[in-house]
Amino acid sequence: MATVAELKAVLRDTLEKRGVLGHLKARIRAEVFNALDDDSEPRPVLSHENLLINELIREYLEFNKYKYTASVLMAESGQPVVPLDRQFLIRELNAFEESKDNTV
Repeated sequence: MATVAELKAVLRDTLEKRGVLGHLKARIRAEVFNALDDDSEPRPVLSHENLLINELIREYLEFNKYKYTASVLMAESGQPVVPLDRQFLIRELNAFEESKDNTV
């Protein structure tokens, strides 16, 4: 019969191999942060530049499926919940978008 320590080790290995353990840790961190976040303290107003930078970071995080990291960014930064329009970002940053890259 397996000991409790052996069962814990097997469970940990299984969760790590499936990629679940990292997601669970990230989710717990995000929930702890949300629980500790002080809503009574007003956040500084986002400058235009920081709004754009945060939006680029959010897009990167969401593209790479870092949804819990993105949720912490949104909670901490005060970034609007609704993403900025991609064409607006392109215009504001004087960037260009190739048709093959429009999913990134």
